[in-house]
Amino acid sequence: MLGYIIRRLLLIIPTLFGIMLVNFAIVHVAPGGPVEQMIAEVKGTAVSATARFTGDTSPESGREMQMATGQPGSIENKYRGAQGLDPAFIKQLEKQFGFDKPAHERFLFMIGNYITFDFGNSYFLDQSVTSLVVEKMPVSISLGLWSAILIYLISIPLGIAKAVRDGSRFDVFTSTAVIVGNAVPGFLFAILLVVLFAGGRYLDWFPLRGLVSTDWRELSTFALIGDYLWHMALPIFSLVIGGFAGLTMLTKNSFLDQINQQYVTTARAKGLTEKRVLYGHIFRNAMLIVIAGFPSAFIGILFTGSLLIEVIFSLDGLGLLGFEAAVNRDYPVLFGTLYFFTLIGLILQLVSDLFYTIVDPRIDFESRKI
Repeated sequence: MLGYIIRRLLLIIPTLFGIMLVNFAIVHVAPGGPVEQMIAEVKGTAVSATARFTGDTSPESGREMQMATGQPGSIENKYRGAQGLDPAFIKQLEKQFGFDKPAHERFLFMIGNYITFDFGNSYFLDQSVTSLVVEKMPVSISLGLWSAILIYLISIPLGIAKAVRDGSRFDVFTSTAVIVGNAVPGFLFAILLVVLFAGGRYLDWFPLRGLVSTDWRELSTFALIGDYLWHMALPIFSLVIGGFAGLTMLTKNSFLDQINQQYVTTARAKGLTEKRVLYGHIFRNAMLIVIAGFPSAFIGILFTGSLLIEVIFSLDGLGLLGFEAAVNRDYPVLFGTLYFFTLIGLILQLVSDLFYTIVDPRIDFESRKI
C-alpha cells in the first residue's frame, strides 16, 4: 500500500501541471484581461473590460489611432478601449500585470511560485491570494461540510430502506421526493425558501444574508452557536435538497445489485438473519461505489455547488470569490484558487482509494501499476 500511495502522490505532479496549463491557455485565449479591466476602470466604463480590438483596418480607424497615439499601428491595436490613452501608460499597465513577458515565461514563473505556495497578490483587492482564501474559507467549509454530512446521513439510510422495500408504497412515496429533488436545482429551492421564510413575501423567520449577526461579538457561546445555525439553516437546506436525490438513487441501485447476487442467496440459505445478511455481507460491497463518490461530491458542494447559494444568501465564500475573479480577470486569485482546489481534489481522490481498503480489505491497490 505504501508503494501505491507514493506512486499516486507522484502522479499528482504531472496531473496538476496539465490542469493548470490547459486552464492557463483557455483563460489567455479568451477575450479580455486585467489590462482591459484596468483601462475600463480608468475610462469609467465596463464595456471595454472584456472587449479586444477586432482588427478594423479602415482608413477612419487608422486615422483615429494615429490621432490618439501619434503613430500608426500602435499598441492600441491590442486594446480597443485604450484609444485616447497614452501608450506609455498602457505599457506600464502591461508591465504591472506581467504582460510584457511571453505567455510561457509567465506560466513557468507562476508554477514556480505555486510550488512553494506563493500565490501572489490580487490585482484589484489589494490582498494576498492566501489571505483572501483564508478569509473566505470558513463560509464555504461551513456550507460544504454540513451539507455533505447531512446529504450522506439522509441519502444512505433512505437508499438502503428503498432497496429493501423496493416496489412498496414507501418506495413509491419517497421516489416522488427524490424525483422533485433531482429535477429542481438547489438555487431554485433557495429562492423559494427566501420567498417563503426570509421575508421575501410571506414569513420573516430567517435572516437573508451573512454567516452571523452584526452583534455576534456580544453574544454568549451558546447564543453564538444558535445564531450561526439560524443563518446557515436555509442555505444548507437548499444544498441538501439539491444534492440528496442522486446519492439516494445511487445507494438504492447499488444495494439492489448486490441483493440479487448469488452470495446473498447462499447467506440466507445458511440461516442468517436479514439484518446480518444486509449489514454483514451486502453493506460492505454496496457501499464501495458510494464511498468512491464522496471526494467529488464534497468538492462539488464545497467549491461549485454553493456558488449560487452564496450569491442568493449574500455569503462571502470561496465560490463567490472565484466567480468574481473570473469576471474581473483577477488572474492571481483565479489561478491560485484553481491550483489550491485542484490539489485538494487530487488528494481527496487518493483518500477515497484508501477508504476502499477500509470498507473491503480484500482490495489490494499495491498490485496496481499506477
